[in-house]
Amino acid sequence: MPVRGRARDRGQVAIEFVGMLPLILLLVAAVWECVLIGYAFSLAGNAADEAARAGAVKGDTACQEAAGRHVGGAWEASADCGTSGDLYTVTVTLHVPVLVPGLNTGLKVEGHGGSPNEKEEEE
Repeated sequence: MPVRGRARDRGQVAIEFVGMLPLILLLVAAVWECVLIGYAFSLAGNAADEAARAGAVKGDTACQEAAGRHVGGAWEASADCGTSGDLYTVTVTLHVPVLVPGLNTGLKVEGHGGSPNEKEEEE
């Protein structure tokens, strides 16, 4: 006796899901990478602001330490600290990771910060 109706379609949803799974995973990875890029911008800006404040009060060594403390080790960050007139300025550069921090894409994100220079000039 021939099989009719819904009995012929058994397993069809599973086959369609298996076919779409790579596309779904690729979409999730792309969204996650966009989240990491946005987080890198936020992290770089915050680290630059905190480092500028520390550097304006205590100097270049404190600036480097504050930038590293507010970024974390897995992000491969570098900070360029210095003065520009009456402002203490900092540029923090982060390397954007691929899916997890530690795997580098080569894309760099910069955060800029500044604070009025409060360190007294040595005479």
